[in-house]
Amino acid sequence: MIKVSDTARQKVLTLMQEEGFDGTVDYVRVGVKSGGCSGLSYELGFDREIGETDKIFEDNAVRIIVDKKSFLYLVGTTLEYSGGLNGKGFVFNNPNAERTCGCGESFSL
Repeated sequence: MIKVSDTARQKVLTLMQEEGFDGTVDYVRVGVKSGGCSGLSYELGFDREIGETDKIFEDNAVRIIVDKKSFLYLVGTTLEYSGGLNGKGFVFNNPNAERTCGCGESFSL
């Protein structure tokens, strides 16, 4: 399961609308890829299609899809959004990460 905070929900739904997606039927795609200063980095985007091995979740009125491989790294993660002058944008609070980089965009297990 992947959780979505209230602030992340508001920002996700706004961005989806700006990019021509409908938050009631389309999805936020969350994933992990190799790279970043800690070894793995997060991916976040929007999608209208579900892959054969995708896991589907809904939390806080946000529909989320995660590919099977990424799901193993993201179980229990909360997607948050930090705005303002010192805000980082979207932040993944991942209880599985043993180490994260200073920018918060990559991690290792």
